[in-house]
Amino acid sequence: MREPIVVSFTIETEVTSAYYEELLKFIYHNYLQPSPQRFANVKQTSGDGDYVLGFTFLDTEGKWQIEVRMKTGKPIQVTMMPSHESVPQLVFDRLKEDLFIVVQFFEEYVRRSTLYLAWIQGREVVPEKSPFRRSRIAERIFFGNILFLYVLLFAIGISLFFFIGILAAIVIVVGQFLTVLFADRIVGSMSDWSITKQNPTVYILQYHVPAQERATFAKKYNREKLLQMKKEIYDNTIAIGKQVDCETAREVMLKHGFECSPESLRTKTVNLYDLVEKTTEKYELPVPRIALSNTMIPNAAAAGPSPKHGVVLITTGLLVQLDEEEVRAVLAHELSHLNARDPFVLFGLVTGEYLLRVFVLWPYIQFFGLLYIMFILGAIYFVAKFFEARADLESAIKLGNPKVLAGALRKIGFRRLQFERSSSSRIQDWITWDPHPPIYFRVERLEKLEPTKEIKHTFIQSVKDCIRGFFAAF
Repeated sequence: MREPIVVSFTIETEVTSAYYEELLKFIYHNYLQPSPQRFANVKQTSGDGDYVLGFTFLDTEGKWQIEVRMKTGKPIQVTMMPSHESVPQLVFDRLKEDLFIVVQFFEEYVRRSTLYLAWIQGREVVPEKSPFRRSRIAERIFFGNILFLYVLLFAIGISLFFFIGILAAIVIVVGQFLTVLFADRIVGSMSDWSITKQNPTVYILQYHVPAQERATFAKKYNREKLLQMKKEIYDNTIAIGKQVDCETAREVMLKHGFECSPESLRTKTVNLYDLVEKTTEKYELPVPRIALSNTMIPNAAAAGPSPKHGVVLITTGLLVQLDEEEVRAVLAHELSHLNARDPFVLFGLVTGEYLLRVFVLWPYIQFFGLLYIMFILGAIYFVAKFFEARADLESAIKLGNPKVLAGALRKIGFRRLQFERSSSSRIQDWITWDPHPPIYFRVERLEKLEPTKEIKHTFIQSVKDCIRGFFAAF
């Protein structure tokens, strides 16, 4: 009999060492304790600043078990030792994903009591937007997908049709075309900062508020007070050529009532222009306009009529939650949209349907009404999934490491991953009005992709993959 193979992997975490013990307690209370029939021998130990959580994962039929050990750090080290070689690979994959998701939920919990501050040297100091409040409508449209804006304009066109007749079609099509043509300026105007070769670096500070202060934090430090503290930290550090760290920020933070401890503070410096420039080189494209939105929601978008007149909009939240390789993978995905001129293609798709509906199908549509609208919008959004799948594929091919983008998608979409575990949820995500394929499909597809595999027609391949993925969900 062969010896069972030990499975080892790591989980990246953005939380500081001050939260390691609380992290393991969170995993126990929210993952292990609710399922006593599946977990046994739970034990937590500590030493030299490290915390270790051990437990046994049990087979429901008692044929095998897996000893699991999690050691905190950057990254978290996880080992899984099966008692028998017959343990299905699917069990390892599911357990690995479970642990990843519960860590992400803990990070989300911690973010609610974390102070995030971001700066660009030589730029105006602006307040952060909360990741737990709704952003401006325009920003949500472009981050979600410009396709939503097209659909919104056509919905307005239906209303206008009853007032100005056929002229409404012309008004809407022209308005939509102008939106695509000047999308780079529209999206750029929504950002807080413009990143240039002269001002390429983003400075980020994270301060985890101690547990005893969380209840009063929001009342004690309002938006104006936090902004004032942020300006003072900038003046004492970046403005005079110093790095932001615990020592340089300590004086200002103490002045405002913060006890700055190294265990609760983390800083990060990202040369964003360099990341974009290196990624555009893979596509042999000019560096587009780079816009940064100061919100902790992790997201990115690309807009514009062409690569030369395009813009890449990202958030500080993306820079916080992803490492630089993962950020580049997301950027490559967005640059794929620009390189293929997807905004114009989608414009043509939606405009063609609209004109066909108004000038040819209108007499028949009156009998079907809402049923037709729901069907055609569902079809358009399903086709849009092909473009997103192709952007994933091209990002993986250009950078040569599909698993990096898969990891980024896991972090950004961990809630969707949990939701999509049931077959009904997966089907729902395929037919919903969302231009992106389900996260589970995108992750699995990337992880199975061979980096050296030559794919001549990435769009055709993506169409085939999406159709296969859709039917496999049933």
